[in-house]
Amino acid sequence: MLNLNQVKVVLVEPSHPGNIGATARAMKNMGLSNLALVSPKRYPNVEATALASGADDVLQAALVCDSVDEALQDCSYIYATTARHRKLGWPSCDVRTAATEICSRELDSSKKIAILFGCERVGLDNDTLTRAQTHIYIPTNPVYSSLNLSQAVQLMTYELKMAHDGLNPVLPVEAREAPLASYDIVEGFYQHLESMLTHIYFLDPKQPKMLMGRLRRLFNRAELCETEVHILRGICKAVLSKTPKD
Repeated sequence: MLNLNQVKVVLVEPSHPGNIGATARAMKNMGLSNLALVSPKRYPNVEATALASGADDVLQAALVCDSVDEALQDCSYIYATTARHRKLGWPSCDVRTAATEICSRELDSSKKIAILFGCERVGLDNDTLTRAQTHIYIPTNPVYSSLNLSQAVQLMTYELKMAHDGLNPVLPVEAREAPLASYDIVEGFYQHLESMLTHIYFLDPKQPKMLMGRLRRLFNRAELCETEVHILRGICKAVLSKTPKD
């Protein structure tokens, strides 16, 4: 079963330092310690330390990043929380299902699973959401669905601990012949793919529409391993070398 220290909670552009501190407290309550902050508006901050209420070690160890890509470098699988339904119909599940799935995954000890949480005002943008293989939603009152950022983290981490401790049935994940490719390797493939599609005029960079988002959804569902990524990049390389640009 997955070690909870392999779950990385990623707050993207949090605006209130109190929510950062409350997130650290929520994580430590449930046995998680891996926190990453992407471009926090005010951090470090005394309010964050005060709201952490003793979870100072989680705050002090937090990775502060300039971009989502930087925060995900050591991650093999990415989940993203969202309260909105997108046109692309991305694979999604509720928070409890996500927790049991996460805890049943087998990962190399050096790799992590990330859970992305958006900023307080607007959540995660579409570009960030396309980096995730699965979207997570928290069932709430449809008339009033607004959740505080740290509350959302608390619910997610509670369900993770329940699943990890066996209080919820853990669903087996289909055995894989090879480990998942890391985030940076998959992102390199997407850049290569976009370059190839532009080269053969299949993708118009001036009017890309939702093509790359749809392709990300397609390949994310496959949960690519490194060998599969190398094969796909080999195809891209062959196409680029054998179709001269006009």
